[in-house]
Amino acid sequence: MDKVFEDYFEELHRDMVSICLEYVENDVDDIYIYCSYEPPGYYFDVFYRMGSKVLQKGKVNDSGRRVFDVSKDRQLKLLQIGREGLKKLHDKYIDFNRDMPTEIKTIYSASEKKMYAECSYELKYSNTDDMLPGNIFDMWYEEIKNKWSTD
Repeated sequence: MDKVFEDYFEELHRDMVSICLEYVENDVDDIYIYCSYEPPGYYFDVFYRMGSKVLQKGKVNDSGRRVFDVSKDRQLKLLQIGREGLKKLHDKYIDFNRDMPTEIKTIYSASEKKMYAECSYELKYSNTDDMLPGNIFDMWYEEIKNKWSTD
């Protein structure tokens, strides 16, 4: 049986989740992966929920669970692998003659072992003078952080 687009979509998302899980040694409750493609740029970043704390990749040691390797080299490698995965996903969109989303927000629940992805096709930042993909990522991070805040 030949693979359909959805098989590739899920497989490449699983690969992204896998590398993000590896970064925190599988010790996480939720993973939030942000992917953006507005020609010609690819953007990938991730943050995590550990208990009631929502933490960016460089701050996961603030979870109090254990000490993770959050060196700049390791963070850059995580982002590089994520962008490569996003480019592979874009290639599949092209192969299947589909429009590539401008934004994909993926949430992986480690306890449920389920992945949820939300796609948007609207321009988010390339049509503005004051927004960059990192700004959109930071807004999503703050939204989720406020949702889980126990303060």
